[in-house]
Amino acid sequence: MTTATTDPSTSARRSVIGRRVLPYAMLSPAVLVTLAIVFFPMVQTAWMSLHEYVLFRPKDFNWVGLGNFKAALADEVFWISLRHTAIWMLTTIPAQLFLGLVTALLLNQDFWWRPIARALIIIPWALPSVVIALMWSWIYDSNYGVANEFLLRLGVIQQAVPWLANPDTALASIILTLTWQGFPFFAVMILAGLQSIPASYYEAASIDGASAWRQFWHITLPGIAGVMMTAVLLRMIWVANSFDVIFVMTGGGPGYATHTLPLYAFIKARTNLDFGYGSSIAVLFTIMLMVVVVFYLRRTRKAMD
Repeated sequence: MTTATTDPSTSARRSVIGRRVLPYAMLSPAVLVTLAIVFFPMVQTAWMSLHEYVLFRPKDFNWVGLGNFKAALADEVFWISLRHTAIWMLTTIPAQLFLGLVTALLLNQDFWWRPIARALIIIPWALPSVVIALMWSWIYDSNYGVANEFLLRLGVIQQAVPWLANPDTALASIILTLTWQGFPFFAVMILAGLQSIPASYYEAASIDGASAWRQFWHITLPGIAGVMMTAVLLRMIWVANSFDVIFVMTGGGPGYATHTLPLYAFIKARTNLDFGYGSSIAVLFTIMLMVVVVFYLRRTRKAMD
């Protein structure tokens, strides 16, 4: 009887091939799911933006090329929404970053109820957006809202203000709401960065006579710079695409006072059932956001270098 033997070199090659293939095999389910729920809808949206497709006429799917994009660029509401989107991002993200930084610095201090404070601070971030929108709508209510009652008692205002019904205050009111909702994200991220800075750095700086401000400027900020840049990038994308709070609180009104591009695309596609035009707005906004993100990444890379 003869016994079959395996060539050691063949076994080694199979082992190497197995090690190379295994990571791709493990990642393939996640890649397939991402392609199915992210990239396929993106391609479908881009394709739909090149057609005239209104759900009132489901059988009509007419090719218009760049017609929807030309119409969007000539649409006054598009530019109003773009301006509001820019204001929305340029005010909300810095405000969230500042409040998150201050909160993280406070939570990094040693006090007896610090664990409770760290648990409570995450509540605005953990609550659903719809709940937050309804809660702040009641706060802003001109008849029984807490905001008006508080400001009236302080003498800041002389009569109740319809915060969400006034075009001059509606967008600012929603920005305040989203700032309150989003600053815990920055606080948690920055707090994690603060925990990673060795205490020996501060001890050495204290021995050298560095003030608290110089320690913050030369130790704390460089230590959390990477975390802050990543957090800003994430919030930039999330804030730019969020419209649920606006939709629940004002629906984009009064008039177009709180219209943003994601909300405008949603209204056109889901309310007016004009999926072709709504898709073109979404594609234009995606391109603009990509340009902003690329510019931000290049600037931050230069700053880090």
